[in-house]
Amino acid sequence: MTLVVVEVARVIPDSDNSLTIPLTFFDIQWLGGHPVKRVFFYRLTESTREHFHSFILPKLKLSLSLVLQNYLPLCGRITWEPNTPKPSIVVSQNDAVSVTIAERDSDFSLLSGYGRRPVSELHTLIPELPATDDSATACSLQITLFPNQGFSIGVSAHHAVLDGKTSSMFIKAWAHLCKQHLENRVVSLPENLTPSLDRSLLKDFTWLDEEMIEVVTSLKADKTNKRGLSPIHQAMKLGDDVLMATLVLTRVDVERLRERVKSESSSPSCLLHLSTFVIAYAYAWTCLVKARGGGNTDRTVNFSFTADLRKWLNPPLPATYFGNCLFGRGCFNRKAAEFAEERGFVTAVEILSDMVKGLSSLKVETIAKVHTAMIDSGRGCSQFGIVSGSNRLGVYESDFGWGRPVKVDVVSIDQGAMSMAERRDEAGGMEIGVCLKKAEMELGEEEALGLIMCLDGFTVKRLGGNICGGRDQGVNDGETSGGCWWMLLLLALSQRSKRDMRSHGGDNLRSTMAYEALRFKEEL
Repeated sequence: MTLVVVEVARVIPDSDNSLTIPLTFFDIQWLGGHPVKRVFFYRLTESTREHFHSFILPKLKLSLSLVLQNYLPLCGRITWEPNTPKPSIVVSQNDAVSVTIAERDSDFSLLSGYGRRPVSELHTLIPELPATDDSATACSLQITLFPNQGFSIGVSAHHAVLDGKTSSMFIKAWAHLCKQHLENRVVSLPENLTPSLDRSLLKDFTWLDEEMIEVVTSLKADKTNKRGLSPIHQAMKLGDDVLMATLVLTRVDVERLRERVKSESSSPSCLLHLSTFVIAYAYAWTCLVKARGGGNTDRTVNFSFTADLRKWLNPPLPATYFGNCLFGRGCFNRKAAEFAEERGFVTAVEILSDMVKGLSSLKVETIAKVHTAMIDSGRGCSQFGIVSGSNRLGVYESDFGWGRPVKVDVVSIDQGAMSMAERRDEAGGMEIGVCLKKAEMELGEEEALGLIMCLDGFTVKRLGGNICGGRDQGVNDGETSGGCWWMLLLLALSQRSKRDMRSHGGDNLRSTMAYEALRFKEEL
């Protein structure tokens, strides 16, 4: 179970260029935040130490060096010189990305699964990202071998340097070059993976930089050092009882949830924005509200998301723009009861629908005010929901030549967010990462399962702490009509092979319930 560090390498880009890129207001809003941490798991058919270190690792390092000449800012650091009005990303000659090479003798299937895993275990697969008052590193990587099983790539990146779109584009570009090299093809990046570093595209909004700097620096406890680049707040210390798990929504799940909204909402369905993102976020949010708070539904809760504005600006930015281009949207000062009640899911969908529809009328000039409002709303709020990632980033498209990742996790959601990604093996589905204490996780999984089982006329009833489902035909507590398919589900799950169960994150039955319940129901 112990992580052994084999080497800490410096991978220098295949270029001797230096570079200075000023941060924009889109970047500055993330200046005092913590790193975004993501881990990609790859299973290997041949993964002995000898094969990995003599063949796979050199290919990964070489292709990383090649791709960094296009993604040069990742080699640099954020600095804020005394004579400059705002911070910049500075890359000097011989700057490099730090790559930790490690080995871990652990159960690869468990850590790369969908079930409950201690978040502390996942953190060992991701490197630290140094940050002081004078300098903040842009990006660090860690490649960890699980002998005879697979390997992982951990990414720790400063959010003021890049957003999820850019981060995913970098990983896909690195993977693309590595696979090309393996296949002895000409190594080159396609246009959709070649970043645009042109900050002059935002020259009409430079006056917003000062506004955002005032917002961010006002949050610092040390008012005498407003140029300090250390995180504004200390990261929460997490105990061993904090777990990460992934809820899976199939395409059918999403469609049935969508149909429920159409039948129960007071708004005409033609006026609702019922995208997969809206449906999945509302689903996860209502489950998390019920899981937390100890039954106190009078508490104040907020939830929000950030939208990629590249295509919404006038003129629009290229899809390959390197950096941040995110604008926050939030719903503030609501009572938990609104989302904990039976209609809570539909309420959340209606709110999110309005928020997404409002993107077309957003004025980028208000970004500093919106950012301030989101920060202020967090004070005195018992629960704040925010999403990291999107189902449009294509994180499972990163094939280095040994197959697509078997799992991708955003580990930094342990600081209070949830993650979203497209489902690995099905278009139209969604993977939702959550991080909760053990007791909250059990309740959250139960609520998630209940919401799925209530679809298509099923109801969920508590029976002495157990769950049972039946057709909604006036069933009394303790009875089910038409037979209890829930018991058949348990029987079917008990007969699954251990290997198949572990592919969803171990032998923990409850961790796979929400995924398996609907899958088996469709087979009946």
